[in-house]
Amino acid sequence: MPNNTLTYSEGVQGWASFYSFMPDWMIGMNNYFYTFKGGNLYRHNVNELRNNFYGTQYNSELTSVFNDAPLENKLFKTINLEGDAPWDATMQTDIQDDGFVDDSWFEKKEASWYAFVRNDGTIPAQPSEYALRSTNGIGRSTTITGTGAAVQVNFAIGASPILIGSIISIGDILYYSLPPTYNAPLLFGQVTNIQVNYPSNLNRITVDTTIPGATIPGIQNPYIMFIKNSVAESHGVLGHYCVFTLENNSTNKVELFAVESEVMKSYP
Repeated sequence: MPNNTLTYSEGVQGWASFYSFMPDWMIGMNNYFYTFKGGNLYRHNVNELRNNFYGTQYNSELTSVFNDAPLENKLFKTINLEGDAPWDATMQTDIQDDGFVDDSWFEKKEASWYAFVRNDGTIPAQPSEYALRSTNGIGRSTTITGTGAAVQVNFAIGASPILIGSIISIGDILYYSLPPTYNAPLLFGQVTNIQVNYPSNLNRITVDTTIPGATIPGIQNPYIMFIKNSVAESHGVLGHYCVFTLENNSTNKVELFAVESEVMKSYP
């Protein structure tokens, strides 16, 4: 773990900040803060190049928590920065740890910076992702034909058709589960085509199984499910609380006054 310089704030009566630089000695004199490093004397807070200490450039980082109504499960959908510049943001809850916002995604609205929270996700998905809103089930297939990048997954059409539905899109990731438990999803591939035309006897999904980690089921009728593109969908992060970390690599003066999030209660 890296060493830090810890500072105490009289205003909050606590240890408020950590600094990446490690001086040999420090002293305050005539309203200026001085440090010694490697036999050299440095005066702080006078250089226009911010976050540069002893010739090394650092980033500014801030970590805090959204913790209103901690007994309720919530979706943290957005992040809003009241300040003069956007920051990179990562968000972690007690359920998810993959929320993020790139600083280039923020839009300035009424003097604040506003963005939807994305999820990076993983392929294959982790077990924690199966319970999220980006995951949807379809049903058991009837036949699976083809190989490689053109595997066709066919579903029932007759008296009890399997509805593929309108939520699934090209680019989504398909998974399958095998009997008897159907509780261990395996990566099938990426959806490349969806054909639903009952009069033409079409009710199928074409999937590319050449993506890393994908396999074709050994049976004709596994249970089929899919996971939406987590970055494009902007589902937010699910949890009782949310720890967020903001990072800024600017070399200019940057002010940040408040951080907010649009939150909605999650109903299972």
